[in-house]
Amino acid sequence: MAWHIVAVLIFGSGNLILAQPATEIYLCDLSIDKDKVVISKPVNITNHPGYDNQPSFHPTQPVLYYASFDKSGRSEIMSFNFATGGSTQMTNTTEREYSPTITPDEKYFSCIIQRDNNAQDLGKYPLSGGPPVVLVNDLIVGYHVWLDDHRVLLFVLGEPATLQVYDLNSGQHKIVGTSPGRSLHRIPQRAQFSFVEKGESGWSVRSLDPATLQTDHIFQAIPGHEDIAWLPNGWIISSDGNKLMVFKPGGHSWEEVAFDAGLKGITRLAVEASGKHIAIVASE
Repeated sequence: MAWHIVAVLIFGSGNLILAQPATEIYLCDLSIDKDKVVISKPVNITNHPGYDNQPSFHPTQPVLYYASFDKSGRSEIMSFNFATGGSTQMTNTTEREYSPTITPDEKYFSCIIQRDNNAQDLGKYPLSGGPPVVLVNDLIVGYHVWLDDHRVLLFVLGEPATLQVYDLNSGQHKIVGTSPGRSLHRIPQRAQFSFVEKGESGWSVRSLDPATLQTDHIFQAIPGHEDIAWLPNGWIISSDGNKLMVFKPGGHSWEEVAFDAGLKGITRLAVEASGKHIAIVASE
């Protein structure tokens, strides 16, 4: 779901940009002990030169999905079963696939399909195999999260980039934020979702109520760092690039997590729904 330099496309506002650092994905044990986050036993599950990124856990199975560059520089979706230790290539196409996410019915994984004409559609592939179903092809989609069985929250490229709620049944979509970050998540224990707003006065983590489409400030992100993940108890984990940090809602500051695995260039994070594992993307 590591960042040597390879030909990989960056999702950003405006034109797509070539070149992105190579990365690996580390799978770690995760627990909370006496009000402290404990992360241990890091294992490099990719160990592959180039881009391995965008980890995402299956909600009920011991499987992690991610995007990985093949020898031609095209991104395919891979899966890693951490119960068996086996990896599977989920796509083998002439397109580029990014940001795998299990759909609410758990029958598909949705992903961004980047085409050679620079279109970036949202589609879904059956977990059992088969061709994709295109869901959104009238916007340039960078990232997404499912709000329910027929609505998705989209990071849409543009000047500026926007955050949009898209109804797949009607095809209607509405802008609910501008200058968003790429980190889109369901908030545990709440019927809300989170995103990062890159404002001129700082980067703010905000909530979105899918019923009203209202947004509210939750807390300030680590300056210059947009990647967060939620623990099942409602705490937030992020990184300043080298250290992992945790924020406890109701608190006033980020706290450092005691974790020294020698990882550098930490960016994206993903937490298993059970809270027993965390995936960490770091520089190769």
